[in-house]
Amino acid sequence: MGEQPIFSTRAHVFQIDPNTKKNWVPTSKHAVTVSYFYDSTRNVYRIISLDGSKAIINSTITPNMTFTKTSQKFGQWADSRANTVYGLGFSSEHHLSKFAEKFQEFKEAARLAKEKSQEKVELTSTPSQESAGGDLQSPLTPESINGTDEERTPDVTQNSEPRAEPAQNALPFSHSSAISKHWEAELATLKGNNAKLTAALLESTANVKQWKQQLAAYQEEAERLHKRVTELECVSSQANAVHTHKTELNQTIQELEETLKEKEEEIERLKQEIDNARELQEQRDSLTQKLQEVEIRNKDLEGQLSDLEQRLEKSQNEQEAFRNNLKTLLEILDGKIFELTELRDNLAKLLECS
Repeated sequence: MGEQPIFSTRAHVFQIDPNTKKNWVPTSKHAVTVSYFYDSTRNVYRIISLDGSKAIINSTITPNMTFTKTSQKFGQWADSRANTVYGLGFSSEHHLSKFAEKFQEFKEAARLAKEKSQEKVELTSTPSQESAGGDLQSPLTPESINGTDEERTPDVTQNSEPRAEPAQNALPFSHSSAISKHWEAELATLKGNNAKLTAALLESTANVKQWKQQLAAYQEEAERLHKRVTELECVSSQANAVHTHKTELNQTIQELEETLKEKEEEIERLKQEIDNARELQEQRDSLTQKLQEVEIRNKDLEGQLSDLEQRLEKSQNEQEAFRNNLKTLLEILDGKIFELTELRDNLAKLLECS
């Protein structure tokens, strides 16, 4: 039917409480498949999630949407068309980041598709603006510009101006060949624009038919699914109990898988902490050994210092004794010098007397 899934993941689905606009309301009892779909006929991207046969997400991506990560495993976006906010809880940060990347990618693709659509609309509206913008009034009739009645498009019919009466035309063709060429060029331009508008109208009509066919196919598929659901509801209570038990088992398995993954992450974290503790223990032992060596060396240095202090004290005592002996010797020498001086004086006196 032209719409195919292009990316899928699993997550717990939530919607904002319409009353409080603050609290999250879970719309799935366990993790469900959330898929991006691309409709090649309408060139749109959608996010769809089913819980059994119930569509819990049906959101068309527009350029104005923004996907916000509110935690490591949770993200949300607002859908103004559905008048709600969707939230997704993932099993890991990697799945959240991958979903956010795809959201941004398809949002950009939707923006480009919208720009192309606007360019196409502007192109179809250009002929009507050109036909109404001239200073001279066209002497051509609407039939000669737009072709036959079957070929006219609504835009050209509404925007083309009626021809002035020949009696009121201020500048006939026979008076100027330049004016004639101008109107011939104008006629060719309008015919070309008319052909483009006709092609666009035919394309739009074909698209409408295709959309109607798709809508009919969707309705048939919905009716078939509704009948299938009715048949399944008519199955015995034992089958319902088995289905309920299976659903509970799937939910339990999903929870156990998440718990196991969390435990594995915790084990890895504890292993890392043990490795860090071992490294710290080795560093502490090494520092303790170095401290002991420093203490031993310090004791040796203290012994050497004490020995040096003793030797210094002994040397100081010896120097003090030497100073005392030298002082005594100087005193004796001074006395002897004094005696020699007196003896010299006496000898000089004797010599003078003789």
